[in-house]
Amino acid sequence: MKNYDPLQYMEKKEARRYDLFSQFAMGAAVQAVRDACLEKSPLDPKRIGVIIGSGTGGIATFEENMRTFIEKGPGRVSPFFVPMFMANVASAIVSMRFGFQGPCYCTVSACASSGHAVGDAFDLIRENKADVMVAGGSEAAITPLALASFANMKALSERNDDPKTASRPFDKDRDGFVMGDGAAVVILEEWARAKARGATILAELVGYGATADAYHITAPAPDGSGAQEAMRLAMKTAGIRPQD
Repeated sequence: MKNYDPLQYMEKKEARRYDLFSQFAMGAAVQAVRDACLEKSPLDPKRIGVIIGSGTGGIATFEENMRTFIEKGPGRVSPFFVPMFMANVASAIVSMRFGFQGPCYCTVSACASSGHAVGDAFDLIRENKADVMVAGGSEAAITPLALASFANMKALSERNDDPKTASRPFDKDRDGFVMGDGAAVVILEEWARAKARGATILAELVGYGATADAYHITAPAPDGSGAQEAMRLAMKTAGIRPQD
């Protein structure tokens, strides 16, 4: 992400103690909370939770401190390394920023991390364990180690000479994905509650389903059975049929 200024959303001292993925998450969360008019809401903070997923967490912080450890010794490793590196810190700092005291954790499930975060938030509201959830995902994994790892897995597109054709996930001639970074956060709450407080409603989430292919560490099952079952569960939750 180019030209991102974390100081729009936090103090300079605070920003220095956060990995870039946390800075991204805070920016997205602040925008979402403001858009949903939650900052000055009379809602019970104990009923507002945060789930922000991340597949790699503070990997840039990990690389930087590992380099410091090797070159300068253990005494020079930052005392902030652990809270900067942990994947759940993005959720934690957002909850602290706004005083939200409901469920607060991180989903770590590779490329599905943010999808799981939104799904978990949906379930928590349905189960009456929260009234409002701040949910989404954040990644900042464009680092030497991460890029080398994905490249050696043959997961990245090799169309370096023609970048406009590199990202084509649904093309039969696709040859890998293109890494990006950034964050996205949404506010979930029951329809009636959102209407009652005059919130701007952007969309309605009516169903959610989650499965595992139990097939391969990175590749999905060739027959698409896992995705099919996840969609079936989502439609069941929503009370709709394929023909609808």
